[in-house]
Amino acid sequence: MAGVVHYEVYIRKTAPAPWSLLMATEDRKHAIETAEDLLADDRAAAVRVTKETLDPDTMEFASVTVLTRGAPEVQRKRLVSEESRGPTCAGPHDFYAPHARELIARALEDWLARQGVTAFELLHRPDLAEILEASGVELQHAIQKVAVPESQATGQPVHELIRHYQKLSEQAIERVLAMGRRGKIPDLAEKSLAEVAQKLSGSADRAFIIGAAISQALKGVRGARARVETLMNLLDRAPAEGPPRALVLVAAEQLLSEIFASRTNLAQVLGPSLDQGGSLAAVVRMAAPREIAALIAHDARLAIQIPVVDGPAERLGQRLQAGEFPLLAAALARMVLRELMSPCRLRPTDAGGEIDILRTLATSLTAAAGRLLTLDEVQNAFIERSKSLVTADFVGAYVRDCQTVLAEAEALSRLCENVTGSASKRSAARWMLACVSSLRFESELRQSSLSAAQKLLTLAALQRSTRVAGLSETDESQIAAAIGVVGGVVEAEGRITAQLARSPAPAPQKLSALLRLAAGETAPLGPAADRAKAEAVRLLRVPDTRAALGQTPQALGALKTLMQAAGLAAA
Repeated sequence: MAGVVHYEVYIRKTAPAPWSLLMATEDRKHAIETAEDLLADDRAAAVRVTKETLDPDTMEFASVTVLTRGAPEVQRKRLVSEESRGPTCAGPHDFYAPHARELIARALEDWLARQGVTAFELLHRPDLAEILEASGVELQHAIQKVAVPESQATGQPVHELIRHYQKLSEQAIERVLAMGRRGKIPDLAEKSLAEVAQKLSGSADRAFIIGAAISQALKGVRGARARVETLMNLLDRAPAEGPPRALVLVAAEQLLSEIFASRTNLAQVLGPSLDQGGSLAAVVRMAAPREIAALIAHDARLAIQIPVVDGPAERLGQRLQAGEFPLLAAALARMVLRELMSPCRLRPTDAGGEIDILRTLATSLTAAAGRLLTLDEVQNAFIERSKSLVTADFVGAYVRDCQTVLAEAEALSRLCENVTGSASKRSAARWMLACVSSLRFESELRQSSLSAAQKLLTLAALQRSTRVAGLSETDESQIAAAIGVVGGVVEAEGRITAQLARSPAPAPQKLSALLRLAAGETAPLGPAADRAKAEAVRLLRVPDTRAALGQTPQALGALKTLMQAAGLAAA
């Protein structure tokens, strides 16, 4: 039940000023008139009237703005509260957090690419820390890339942030160099990884030391594929169980996640010859090898679309399937979703192939849904991707190689079937309808060298394909009607029904041919099917036909099914 209602009038005396309460009244008209008078007399830069309703249960007011007039509010720079004041990173240890490593990777992207390493390795290898410190300019630019946006977002002085991050960087570099000078970083070429992990159990710096040992083992290894191979070899010598194994797997997972975050590294591991669509399919196969193997066993055609994953990628896939790197598996799956939702073409030179690979990815991700992604996430990604498949540029590229308008219509029918989402289905249906209702479609089909029966059979197949495309009832009926009209013209010119009626063939045979036309099997539903249906009804009423059917009961059983399909069950 609604409670007591009153109205409040707020004013801003100047544009930058905050809102202040002027008065409260129970009369709505009086409140609005007062606000408008204040604005008209230049006694306020802006006015606002709100309706306040008291909730008798909670004794709180629900506010609804009734009127706002005057100068717009000035957007102020967001200030930092005293509680949250200070830089994002408070100490050198904060650099090792996942979000901080991601930021470092972006700020030092070019430098890391030249060195062929990741941010994780930079934070754990003394030689890399020394090289970065000696560069000077690279480190200074990276600090500015971080400090300036943070200053704009929080309102803190940019020079204070730069000095703070310079100090933290010096401390972090000194820590890594000190670890190297004191010989705290084990050499895995001389010591077993399992032995090192066992000895580090309980150590305060165990995460840093094991990360440094693994990073040091990658020193001098160039190329992402070789680096992943080296990591897989190291993991083969990891502890079998317990906290020491978890210590090794966590460090390896962080390093692998950063390696696969780069498109260049991904191409090197999976194969440089793969296009974007093939690369995504290979990632899915690597992240869910068991599900993909089951799909290929069920449908061998998928093996053509999904590239083979071998070498270190295959070994990593086996570990992902065993659940050793859940964060990496989730990151790879979400990378696939991001690429699907991006505007980039998966196969820029092959529009038809892009539809094939999208269908394959949809099948693969749906099979892996639940372990890597939710089904809703997969569906939303393909709904977003479908929007790019119905643009004029893509459709133009898709039908460019079609030699005839009939081939174009068949291609558009396939497009209707493979897009998802109501908006994309509707757009694809418009392309299809524009094609089959065009004068070119009718003219080219009538002038085709095919026989009338072949034309009708092709149109019937095209009409049936639109019915299984999942279009809305309105779009489906419009497309079917347009195809039916063309079918009617073709049948009238070829006089198929009239020729069947005059044929000397036995009555059951003629009736079977007419019913197939009427049921939409050998001709599209529409005028052609209606004429065949009318002729079938006439033929059924002939006593000789009924007598012939009575003499061949086996033929009558087959005809009953056709009669039901043609809507003649009561005839």
